[in-house]
Amino acid sequence: FEELIAAIERDDAEAPPADTTVVLLGDLVDRGPDSAGVVARARAWQTQRRVRLLAGNHEEMFLFALEDIAVLRHFLRHGGRQTALSYGIPRDDYDRATMEELQEMLNAVFPDEDRRFLASAKNYVVAGDYLFVHAGIAPHVPLEAQEEHHLRWIREPFLEHAEPHEHFVVHGHTITESIDQRPNRVGIDTGAYRSGRLTALVLEGTSRRFIQAVERDGVITIETGADAA
Repeated sequence: FEELIAAIERDDAEAPPADTTVVLLGDLVDRGPDSAGVVARARAWQTQRRVRLLAGNHEEMFLFALEDIAVLRHFLRHGGRQTALSYGIPRDDYDRATMEELQEMLNAVFPDEDRRFLASAKNYVVAGDYLFVHAGIAPHVPLEAQEEHHLRWIREPFLEHAEPHEHFVVHGHTITESIDQRPNRVGIDTGAYRSGRLTALVLEGTSRRFIQAVERDGVITIETGADAA
């Protein structure tokens, strides 16, 4: 994440002056080894430039897990353990704790500023012809009538829907080995926690291209390429 941020900043500095906005598509937490560090870095980045955060299903689970034991159980089965440990809960304490004790520990170690940052996340951002959303949208449903659950969790029928949407959709949520380019959408969740490949999409006018931070054998390199816009 740090290397990708640096690459984005270099790319923006080398481009003609523009009113650049960064949109984070959500799922900053879970599965990776340092969710706490990712959230803190994203929050710090927001103080340096215009950064819009979208709510992913994992942010939703995390925030609800702080209040609801049933959601906490679900959260822990989907990467929440790594998130809890990244916020400083000792591994031995985690392993011995009951659900109630673990919830209490999570609330104690989760910084208020991180909580406010994740809670401030939007469900979508519209910029020109583009719609940025975490998971996708329900086809044929007006944007203002979309259900929050769909925006954060949907897969089908969105993924296989081939007709144009009101906007071209940029999304994450569904992991693919490479960028998933379709005529009506592009999915850029390349599964960094398991693939070592974290993807950003750069949109300038009608052009689309990508920047990726790729880890191989502990070494991170930056790769760039053109999107078939």
